[in-house]
Amino acid sequence: MENRIPRRKIFKDKTFWVGTFLGGPLVAGYLLSENFKTLGQPEKVKPTWIITIIATIVIFSGIFLIPENINLPNQIIPIAYSIIAYGLFKKYQEEKSNEYINSGGLIHSWWRVIAIAIIGLMITIVPVFAIVYASDTIEQASISTKTYGLDLKHEIAFNEKNISEQEIDKIAEGFRETGFFDSSVAKYVYADKNEDKYEISISVIEGIANDKNALQPFVELRSQMDDFFPNNIIEFKLTVDYLDNVVKVLK
Repeated sequence: MENRIPRRKIFKDKTFWVGTFLGGPLVAGYLLSENFKTLGQPEKVKPTWIITIIATIVIFSGIFLIPENINLPNQIIPIAYSIIAYGLFKKYQEEKSNEYINSGGLIHSWWRVIAIAIIGLMITIVPVFAIVYASDTIEQASISTKTYGLDLKHEIAFNEKNISEQEIDKIAEGFRETGFFDSSVAKYVYADKNEDKYEISISVIEGIANDKNALQPFVELRSQMDDFFPNNIIEFKLTVDYLDNVVKVLK
């Protein structure tokens, strides 16, 4: 009896590294599910997609929950889920894939893998960018600003959803009494509240984080602000150019 040569193509081990790293976890689910079809295991396709979608949601939700003061290299998370995808292939498909190839089965080209990775990346990043844009729009809509001082307009921006205008006035009073809100240079401050902690971001010049003499006035100011909020924690975030660029945290 003549052996039939398999006509469907399969994805090999290295394609899981490249495809998943470039295209994200959804690409890993696609590669695994397509291999299960080729290997005659269609019953494993649906569970593979369910797990993939849940994992994708968990991964990107976790990324948004990472604190701002934790700086992870950009490659860490893609490398992590690429390792997982490769491990799943090794455990559930490698043996049967080798048998399939040895029996004459064909292998998908790298061009197809790259194309799938690009499509997977687009499917992943479009909703992520949409969520980020919507979140920023909502957050910006909640930002209010108050100015203090007759000559110079010292400015305090705040999120009115979690901190009241009365609290902002109290912060401004503390800055005025300590001399931070003076008549020489206009100051810009962003105030936020996290439970009983006031997180106050202050714009500073670049290089201050490593200059003890330049930092000392802010250390003293932070300590003095405790007198105005004895029942709260005061935390200063010294920023350069924009709020997310925190160069020093004073607690």
